[in-house]
Amino acid sequence: MNLQQLWQRGCFFLGTEYAILGGAMTWVSDRHLVSAISNEGGFGVVASGAMSPEQLDEEIKGTVKLTQRPFGVNLITMHPDLDRLVEVCAKNQVTHVVLAGGLPPASAIASVKAYGGKVLCFTPTLGFGRKLVKMGVDALIIEGNEAGGHVGPVSTSVLAQEILPFIREIPIFIAGGIGRGEAIVNYLELGASGVQLGTRFVCAIESQAHARFKQAFIRANARDAVSSVQLDPRFPVIPVRALANDATRRFFEKQKEMIGRVDEGEMDLKQAQLEVERFWAGSLRRAVVDGDVENGSLMAGQSVGMITQEQTTGEIIQELITQANAYILSKSESKEVKGATTDFQAKHINGERQ
Repeated sequence: MNLQQLWQRGCFFLGTEYAILGGAMTWVSDRHLVSAISNEGGFGVVASGAMSPEQLDEEIKGTVKLTQRPFGVNLITMHPDLDRLVEVCAKNQVTHVVLAGGLPPASAIASVKAYGGKVLCFTPTLGFGRKLVKMGVDALIIEGNEAGGHVGPVSTSVLAQEILPFIREIPIFIAGGIGRGEAIVNYLELGASGVQLGTRFVCAIESQAHARFKQAFIRANARDAVSSVQLDPRFPVIPVRALANDATRRFFEKQKEMIGRVDEGEMDLKQAQLEVERFWAGSLRRAVVDGDVENGSLMAGQSVGMITQEQTTGEIIQELITQANAYILSKSESKEVKGATTDFQAKHINGERQ
């Protein structure tokens, strides 16, 4: 099978040349990077993050001015204005909506499908994925803990083996730790319809991330991208993977503060968790927008070690495609050599027997 055959289902679902989703990274995945990914044959996804409905409307319209190709929007399910954000997507006829951050409300899924949009959701387990299929989502994304930002406890390779063989009804995209074309091929051969990459696009020239933020990625290796630790089982904070700096260390203090305030009855658990989310949102902006790489959050996946320079989005995508095609070719040639050797051995053995 060639690459086009391997991800044909994903390409058809996205309406793209390549089944490569751009991971939605707050403050990074804006109209500039999203349109660049879509224009180069991939599928860009706007990270709405904490945007208001008005801000999202402006960002979508700005993206449409920069690309005529398909792109999607990522919405956080815990956003207090989720319903209005969905309405903005409907008004702008966004073709694909990614609902992230936990089990999405059935009403949000129904609202997207009602205007003709397709819904993608993240699944951390096989059971969760099956529930989402029953709820009517159109595609799933499996993201392992090698990814940047908020992560779960299980690796991409294990999740892929756990889920891909058992959910065939809808396309599944794989994310987390993917930085080369060879890895893309391996997941496609396991049954994935496509992949999602975030970290790999941070240092795209079209990315508006601050130069110091990009340099931190270029200098880093995989071991620098560490996951935060949950301090108290009563306080289920989703771990965040980022390059270690003062911000990651201050997060431990933030957790202690919030736990203390909950214990003292100053706020409830949900309020405390929202405070933690605000901490990360503000910290991330300081790094991405302001370039404060010591005090801001450097959310990055472990594939950060494969980034060695700034490149155009087109160069990044073509590099991945070249690697994937070369890998498929090498495997094909290896099979031919192995087959020829086996034939020779069989003839030789038969000759001896005669």
